[in-house]
Amino acid sequence: MQIFLDSANIKEIEEVYNLGIIDGITTNPSLMSKTNSEFIATIAAICKIVNGDVSVEVVANDFEMMIQQGEKILEIADNVVIKLPVTWNGIKACKYFARQSIKVNMTLCFSVNQALLAAKAGAYYISPFIGRLDDIGDNGMRLISDIRHMYDRQKQDTKILAASIRNPQHVAAAAMIGADVITLSGKTLWQLLDHPLTDKGLDIFNKDWAHSGLTI
Repeated sequence: MQIFLDSANIKEIEEVYNLGIIDGITTNPSLMSKTNSEFIATIAAICKIVNGDVSVEVVANDFEMMIQQGEKILEIADNVVIKLPVTWNGIKACKYFARQSIKVNMTLCFSVNQALLAAKAGAYYISPFIGRLDDIGDNGMRLISDIRHMYDRQKQDTKILAASIRNPQHVAAAAMIGADVITLSGKTLWQLLDHPLTDKGLDIFNKDWAHSGLTI
């Protein structure tokens, strides 16, 4: 399973990408609005840091403007992926770009039907939002499982990109269910290695080594 960082913060992306475990980046209008920097320059900088896919979302709602903004975004770098909402205009725009062999990430997915139509339109990624479904009392992880089952049965190649990851438990569950990709915040990423027994064991090893008088 690939791991993407959900961020538009250049400093954070550099720090996390240097760990060697990040395969790509996802951004969205909300994340971009927090950077207080020029849109094109920010995306260009991210694409220079990261070798993998960088999802960049249009902000238009109508088909013509989605195409116009998407084509402008594509000029930034070769590793840009166009991000579109799962709406009828988004589906139409997805088909437009997919016919040109351009990668599209269909976002804000909350149902199997949306995932099916996105795949039919040629989406390279579908982004189901786990946490937002959990917030309204639904089961976000069940949606990942249902889409996985449907794609396998229907022999669809669209990759499941589990989004709105809120905690390490979401990460483990998505991996076991069969998500192709997860995208998570830096805050959640830093929690993935946390375990009290690891800390306790390391403390014991360090104390025993210090008392042994041995050297390497």
